[in-house]
Amino acid sequence: MFDNLEDKIRQDDAAEITPRERIVKAVAIGVLSILLFGGLYFAVRMLE
Repeated sequence: MFDNLEDKIRQDDAAEITPRERIVKAVAIGVLSILLFGGLYFAVRMLE
């Protein structure tokens, strides 16, 4: 059924994460990225 243990682990991990959790995680990463890079941008602008 599985070629190796890696395939089994990958399937088990995929079964534990719901689509809603995946979406929430992606949105959180996006918001944090925007805040981080936006903060860096404004910090550099303030130095000029």
